[in-house]
Amino acid sequence: MEGQVGGSGEEFAVGCLLSIKTTLGDEFDGQGLKSGPRRNIRLLNANYIKDFSFLGQADDPLDPKKCFLDLSRLQAREHLAVRQAEADAQRIGVGVTTEAQNIFDALSKTLPVRWDKTVIVVMNEVRVSSPYLPESVSGGTAAANERVKKVVRLLTG
Repeated sequence: MEGQVGGSGEEFAVGCLLSIKTTLGDEFDGQGLKSGPRRNIRLLNANYIKDFSFLGQADDPLDPKKCFLDLSRLQAREHLAVRQAEADAQRIGVGVTTEAQNIFDALSKTLPVRWDKTVIVVMNEVRVSSPYLPESVSGGTAAANERVKKVVRLLTG
């Protein structure tokens, strides 16, 4: 709740506790904020404030002891971030050249790919081995094999 009240030029100070009544009949208490960590915030157009009263000043408007932390939501976000980091790590070849990683990245845009040590495995059937040239493509159906060779050919010139 940062901003001015009507056209009076009166501003809510950071940390001030207010009781607010809106023109729509809502009543709630709030605290003036400028910025800070992510939190639940309700924005209110000052034109809809019918009345407000100053309740007092908070010692520290960003005191973490007074903030509600949704631990289950934080744990879910952490779990998702760890899964994403693991997925990202699996997409990076270990002990391969930059060119090999570029081929992997290009193939991954349109096809399911994974690393099997230093071999790129496409659609769980076509394999691209070092030196990652069209001649290094093996396995899979003729159509799948040719599709992978075409991409490798484009990338290796």
